[in-house]
Amino acid sequence: MENLPEIFIGIATLMLFGLGMTSMFAPKKMLKNFAVEPVGIMGLNTIRGVIGGLFLGSVSMLVLGYMQEQTMWYLAVAILLGAVAIGRLVGLVFDGFDKAAIPPLIVELVMVGVLVYAI
Repeated sequence: MENLPEIFIGIATLMLFGLGMTSMFAPKKMLKNFAVEPVGIMGLNTIRGVIGGLFLGSVSMLVLGYMQEQTMWYLAVAILLGAVAIGRLVGLVFDGFDKAAIPPLIVELVMVGVLVYAI
């Protein structure tokens, strides 16, 4: 039971790594996942840079936190994912409800909870 936070952090890290690597190096595979349609080269660049960078930057912070045994890195990722979740909630309020937004919102909120718990 005492290893449970580390297991959850490992799962979160692997999920974010997969999303980040796919976003960065195969952005067209992520279009359906993110429900976005890039406009030209700059659109693909945004998926690679903003989305892929966010995920891989989060992975870097989780790995640093684990390797250095400094769980405050987990808080940084929790803040980023929390901001993403807030953005989804704002979208649900201002843009209308879409049930497709609920699963990723739940995953983000669970990951925030796990990261905060691991601190």
